[in-house]
Amino acid sequence: MNLYTQAQVSDIKNQHFAFLEVAESDHVLKITLDRASKKNALHPQMVNELAYAMTYAHYEKSVWMILLQAKGNVFCAGADLKAMMGLIEENDSTIPAPKGEVLIGEIFNKLCKPTIAKVTGDVYAGGFFFLAGCNIVVAQDNVKFGLPEVKRGLYPFQVMAALLKVMPARKVVDWCIRGYNLPVAEAERFGLVSQVTSTEEIDAVVESIMTELKANSPSAIRLGLQAYDHIQPAAAEHKYLFDMLQQTILTKDGQEGLKAFREKRPAEWVGE
Repeated sequence: MNLYTQAQVSDIKNQHFAFLEVAESDHVLKITLDRASKKNALHPQMVNELAYAMTYAHYEKSVWMILLQAKGNVFCAGADLKAMMGLIEENDSTIPAPKGEVLIGEIFNKLCKPTIAKVTGDVYAGGFFFLAGCNIVVAQDNVKFGLPEVKRGLYPFQVMAALLKVMPARKVVDWCIRGYNLPVAEAERFGLVSQVTSTEEIDAVVESIMTELKANSPSAIRLGLQAYDHIQPAAAEHKYLFDMLQQTILTKDGQEGLKAFREKRPAEWVGE
């Protein structure tokens, strides 16, 4: 939580978010991914906006919990591949540049307030940073979970590290190297999802959880989550993992995978 100062985030109500909707009410900061036309893919400035909003939640005493949700039928499709290739979409965000590089795998670290993910759309690739980073994940029973990176000549390095915090290692590695869609019921069984519910009931389920949390001491929860962070194993080296992704992109297979994805054809791997 050192990418933005407390003074910077105190001005949140005067800022314009290009990729998020941020609203605060009754001790809940609701953060909604608002890039449905691009499947809520993670644009670099969108990641900055997330870091800014989460830092505000960390410092603001009136915020007791964070609800993460998304517009559209895809909760998050992962990294914006066009942005990874240098094609950055212009935007009118007023969120200032952070003091350093934002590594999305670390956005949830040291937040020390309950975070709830309300998953009403499919999740792919880097979208799992949200599910692995949140304390409680409620998902609709009709959503899809996929890690397709290896089919595009890439590998979910940072996602793997995030998933290892909440799922068994063998299952995580199997999922990463095979690249299949994981049924949501299986995701619940392996600890990635807290509760599976129907489309009709998900709003009521999430509201019930937030009501339950509000009945508990926010100070006790904050200190408890601070202690939880303290006793966790050393944080994954997300900078190293990010660099490994860049190295993978530059391989012949990485370039071929991205090209094949753009051209909507099977990739022709060379193993280099």
